[in-house]
Amino acid sequence: MNAFFVACELLRRPELVGKAVVVGGSAKRGVVAAASYEARQFGVRSAMASAHASRLCPHAIFLDGDHDYYGEISAQVFEVFRQFSPLVEGLSLDEAFLDVTGAQRIFGDASHIAHLIREAVRTQVGLACSVGVATSKFIAKLATEFAKPRASRQRIEPGPGVFEVVPGGEIAFLHPLEVGMLWGVGPVTLEKLHGIGLKTVGDIANIDQRILELALGEGLAQHLGDLSRAIDDRAVEPEREAKSIGSEETFGDDISDLHELRKHLLRMSDNVARRCREDGLTAFTITLKIRYGDFSNISRSRTVAIPVDTSQAVIAVVDELLTEVDVRVGVRLAGVSLRNFGQPDSQLSLFDEPSQQSDADWRVASHAIDRIREKFGDDAISTGVIGDTESTPWGPRRDVQHDR
Repeated sequence: MNAFFVACELLRRPELVGKAVVVGGSAKRGVVAAASYEARQFGVRSAMASAHASRLCPHAIFLDGDHDYYGEISAQVFEVFRQFSPLVEGLSLDEAFLDVTGAQRIFGDASHIAHLIREAVRTQVGLACSVGVATSKFIAKLATEFAKPRASRQRIEPGPGVFEVVPGGEIAFLHPLEVGMLWGVGPVTLEKLHGIGLKTVGDIANIDQRILELALGEGLAQHLGDLSRAIDDRAVEPEREAKSIGSEETFGDDISDLHELRKHLLRMSDNVARRCREDGLTAFTITLKIRYGDFSNISRSRTVAIPVDTSQAVIAVVDELLTEVDVRVGVRLAGVSLRNFGQPDSQLSLFDEPSQQSDADWRVASHAIDRIREKFGDDAISTGVIGDTESTPWGPRRDVQHDR
């Protein structure tokens, strides 16, 4: 999807179409989650500090994110995808792989299906999307970048919408590309590749593998070597399991009070536990992430013997992890995440410990809370923290006033 969060906002605020719009946290502390192509003309990009984006594009209209709303629109888009193939693997709210091999007998070749999908998303949801067509997931993802609009200071190029790398044309497409376009190449790896004179994907394909291993290590060298030769046999996985479920917030001002920080962590614990239950999962590992005002990061994790899926069980572990964290220097961002998933097992025996019985009671209560929220809305019942959160995953909301 193209500038998905912004595109969702324009659906309900059409008066902003054609304007420089940025979704993300406030200019003081937040980051850009998405930018319209009109904002990108001035150099605004995702993950950029909102303050920097505001300097680059002073006339931009900044909006707080609404993740629940974006999730609703995403569900509509994915429903369109499934009209063309049951084999849909979601990567995020706005990105998915589709295997249309079987669908070609009904709808035509893959390129034609791509055009049909674009038109269906436009007419049924009201959004524009870009589609890459190829014989593998890796090449298809790269092809999508060439299907998207491109913004320069002079103009916005609309892009073709669909870009196909025909079978047999993978190497010719790949090798001229910059090495930074390969999966797994971040700033550190990019510097190492440039350090040994590798600028294009073709350079990686043609270098002696032993040199690449010395520079990057055996695993990453093998990974990039395979990609540079268009080797990617991964199948589309419609039921791909989540590797982790997380929630984090960037605060308007650094928090140095433990009680205040815990209120935010309780909300996050409630959020991730609820999502666990929605997916029918329980988690063995709970992680607390802290970013201080100087941008240094720490994380603390604990793996429990009995998997958890209630906010009470999650916050109990988070409380233990908090004893290892010094908040007095000021916390800029905090997050809670769950991983190492299993399936719920609510059956208890006569020999269970009292704490296990308590967890089971909380699970019953949590499912009751889920039903209330489903029927009456999320605000009908909440955790034991009064007041709405003042922050979003991308930074503080704009309608919150802080005392100076």
